[in-house]
Amino acid sequence: MIHIAESPEVTEARAEGRPLVALESTIITHGMPWPKNLETARAVEDAVRESGATPATMAVVDGKLRVGLDAVALEGLAQRSDVRKLSRADFAACLATGGTGATTVAATMIAARIAGIGVFATGGIGGVHRGAETSFDISADLHELAQTAVTVVAAGAKAILDLDKTYEVLETLGVPVIAYGQDSLPAFWSRTSPLAAPLRMDSAAEIARAHAMRAALGLPGGQLVANPIPEADEIPAETLAPLIARALADAEAEGIGQKAVTPFLLDRLFTLTEGRSLEANISLVLNNARLAAAIARELGAA
Repeated sequence: MIHIAESPEVTEARAEGRPLVALESTIITHGMPWPKNLETARAVEDAVRESGATPATMAVVDGKLRVGLDAVALEGLAQRSDVRKLSRADFAACLATGGTGATTVAATMIAARIAGIGVFATGGIGGVHRGAETSFDISADLHELAQTAVTVVAAGAKAILDLDKTYEVLETLGVPVIAYGQDSLPAFWSRTSPLAAPLRMDSAAEIARAHAMRAALGLPGGQLVANPIPEADEIPAETLAPLIARALADAEAEGIGQKAVTPFLLDRLFTLTEGRSLEANISLVLNNARLAAAIARELGAA
């Protein structure tokens, strides 16, 4: 049996028929230092509220699936250092053993499905890591997108990944990849990339209709909405490329692998960019939260 605990805000939103947007919690526990993590989590939730929807930050706390975190629970999670990083493989085990864990993209999608929430905002999805032809390091996020019917709004795949291979895998898995308002795929901290968008949509209403049509067709899986970072906050790809290469070399030299890779690289890039990568990350997450709220409103109006 799954023990689910909704925040009062989420329960009230359901009762009043207001749209909900799922949010992940690894950005709080594994993505940013204290107290910036708490400040960002609060700002993202506020961005959802200001855009006409209700935030539902997902986490597992003491064996309960939390759908929405109140102020006390959010601050408590942000300060803890013993929180597991949960994906599909260990989500059930954490619940079953009474553990506490933060949800990645894959785990948040599962939680959103359980909670009946159709839209999820995050920073960037995981994907195929560089060198995956020998390491086989491929995020579970890609397979989750292929089987869980949630629309995920992100700034594309994280730029530290092999973007070409990531989007090739998504194509193979039949996941719709929709660039919002442009013809090229964004590259997380950068607005554009050399990769042409498989699909382009210019409004939240179009994206919501596509979500509903997939359900009507009985198609499994969700869709990825690649939303470019605001222009004022982007870091050009040519600036990032040598820094990402250096961070990857550092990870290899230190023997960093598996779930520790992404947090290590993000932390290393924070240092190499003198904090610009963190500020850009905050900007794009807020931007994604606003778009996700708009899509959730359209789904509720359908």
